[in-house]
Amino acid sequence: MGQKINPLGFRLGTTQHHHSFWFAQPKNYSAGLQEDEKIRNCIKNYVQKNKRISSGFEGIARIGIQKRIDLIQVIIHIGFPHLLILMEGQTRGIEKLQMNVQKEFHSVNRRLNITITRVEKPYGQPNILAEYIALQLKNRVSFRKAMKKAIELAEQTDTKGIQVQIAGRIDGKEIARVEWIREGRVPLQTIRAKIDHCSYTIRTIYGVLGIQIWIFVDEE
Repeated sequence: MGQKINPLGFRLGTTQHHHSFWFAQPKNYSAGLQEDEKIRNCIKNYVQKNKRISSGFEGIARIGIQKRIDLIQVIIHIGFPHLLILMEGQTRGIEKLQMNVQKEFHSVNRRLNITITRVEKPYGQPNILAEYIALQLKNRVSFRKAMKKAIELAEQTDTKGIQVQIAGRIDGKEIARVEWIREGRVPLQTIRAKIDHCSYTIRTIYGVLGIQIWIFVDEE
């Protein structure tokens, strides 16, 4: 039987690389992992609180973390930087975010440095597409319409293929089911095929829905 494996972990070292980069003693590894999770959650919560109401969009593609002995470097890859740069202007926004994360995170001997880089084609990022679909589903748009619209947006960014899957109590039906649409090629078995993947959970009034997106970017 075909076993399901995360396409990102499967391709590590060939077409994918780690989002966190640091070294630790085996006994400190789990603490470092939890620290990463805390930083990511803190940034997402901050962006969610301070985003403009009209947008309803976080637009974070991914958060990269690099740790050294005295420094934690956090790189936020964001699709729509204007969502984070609110009234305060670019530098004030980042400074406030930095202060916020530092407060959550009691580190005495390490500085925290946050930089923001803009993603060229935001709708080529599975996280941003999943967020877009989640927003549509929360606004009671039909799930098929939302999936097709997301695929249209992804096709404008020159992707070679995309697959979108939604699972759960779709449209509030009693029995949970899985629905998916594929457009183009998505060769999950080919290791040299660069595939971006994300799974995203949304809470609706009927229960939790899971969205998974695979995007076939390029072949090496």
